[in-house]
Amino acid sequence: DIPSAAPVKSAGQTQEERGRQLLDQMVTALGGQAWLDRKDVQEQGQRAAFFRGQPNGSVIEFKLTRQFPDATHPEAVRIGYLTYRGMIVPGKKIDVVQIWTANTGYEVTYKGKTTLPKEQVEDYYRRNAHSIESVVRDWLKAPGVMVVAEGTTMVERRMADKISVLSANNDAVTIELDATTHLPLRRTFQWRNATFKDYDEDAEEYDDYHTFQGLPTALAITRYHNGDMASQTFLKAVQYNTGLPPDTFNPDILLKKK
Repeated sequence: DIPSAAPVKSAGQTQEERGRQLLDQMVTALGGQAWLDRKDVQEQGQRAAFFRGQPNGSVIEFKLTRQFPDATHPEAVRIGYLTYRGMIVPGKKIDVVQIWTANTGYEVTYKGKTTLPKEQVEDYYRRNAHSIESVVRDWLKAPGVMVVAEGTTMVERRMADKISVLSANNDAVTIELDATTHLPLRRTFQWRNATFKDYDEDAEEYDDYHTFQGLPTALAITRYHNGDMASQTFLKAVQYNTGLPPDTFNPDILLKKK
C-alpha cells in the first residue's frame, strides 16, 4: 500500500503537539542531553563543489573545529584547508584558514587576515541561523513559534516524518526525519532574493550516520540550492568535546609560514 501524505493524527494530539513530539524524538535519537550539552567538535573530511548540479572539479580536504554556544562561549568555527607540501617534503599543510565568529568571516594566512566578502558571510550565517541546532536551541524557545506536523514524505526512498517550524516573523524551517530512527534526513528553508524579488531555497540532506562517543553523526552531507546540487561533504573523522585552546578562534593570530 502507498502511505498517505496526510498529517498523522494521534489520538488526542494536535498537529502542534505531534510536531513537537517528533522534534523531541529527533533530539533523543541524536543523543539526548549529551547532544544538547556538546561543547565542541572536530571534523576532518573532503568537500566537492558543484555548479548547476554538475561537479566543477574542485575537491578540498579540510579540518573543521566548531565551538557550540553556551553561557560563557559564543558559537565559532575554524576551517583549515589542507594542501600537499610538495614532491620533496611529504605530507600536507594548512596554509589558509577561515574563522567564523561574531557574525563575521575571516581568511587568515601567514601574511595577514582579510574579511570575507559580504555575500559569503551573509550566506554562511543565514544557513547557520536555519540549522537544526539553531531550531532546537533558539527557535523552539522563542515566543510565537508554531510547530506543525505535515505528515509523511519520501527522502531518497526513505519514509520520513515532515515537520515545519514557523517563527513569529514568518520565517520557516522544514525538517524531515527518518520515520524509523527519527534521525534528520533533510533540512530546508527559503528566503527572499533581494535582487530578483523571488524566493531561493537551501536544502541539506544527511546520510551515512555513524555513532561517535554516543552521538549519531551524518558523515555524508549534500547541499542543494534551488534544487541543484551545490556541494557534497564526506567526513572521515569526528571527535566531540576535545577541549579547545582559548586562541582557536582568534583571527588576529596568523599562521606560521611553512
